[in-house]
Amino acid sequence: MGIGWGSLLVIAFVALLIFGPKKLPELGKAAGNTLREFKNATKGLADDDEDKKEGKN
Repeated sequence: MGIGWGSLLVIAFVALLIFGPKKLPELGKAAGNTLREFKNATKGLADDDEDKKEGKN
């Protein structure tokens, strides 16, 4: 029950209509940077939890 190829194409087409071809690459880059920062932040939290379990403060 995931998103199929047809749905992804419709979403991409609607995004292209709304934001235009010049703005889409900027939005994709911003989304990628946001996900990268979130991943790094959650990794840091997980590392902190492991340090506390091992007794390293």
